[in-house]
Amino acid sequence: MSLISVAHAAGEGASQGGGFEMLIMLGMFAVIFYFMIYRPQSKRVKEHKSLMASMAKGDEVLTSGVLVGRITKIADDNDFISVELNNNNEVVIKKDFVSAVLPKGTLKSL
Repeated sequence: MSLISVAHAAGEGASQGGGFEMLIMLGMFAVIFYFMIYRPQSKRVKEHKSLMASMAKGDEVLTSGVLVGRITKIADDNDFISVELNNNNEVVIKKDFVSAVLPKGTLKSL
C-alpha cells in the first residue's frame, strides 16, 4: 500500500504549475499567429485597397484572370471597370480582379 500512496503523491506534484505554463504557451502561439498570418494578410488587403483607389482611366492593368489591358471606363456608382484588351475587344470586370497596375507602355512592348 505504501508504494501506491508514494506513486499517487508523485503524480500530484507534477501537475502543479501546468496551468500557468499552458497560458504562456497559448500567449506565445497568439503572438506567432499575429506576426506570421494576420499582420501580413492585413498589409496585403490595405495595399490592394490603395491600388483599387489609385486606378485611373488609361492605366494599363493585369487582372487575376491573366488579362492585360487598358482601362477605358471606371463606373463611379459601382465597382466595375471597362478594360480594352485590343482595338476590337473590351471586357467589363470588377475592380477587385485587378491584381497589378503596369507601367505605361507595357502593352506596346508585348
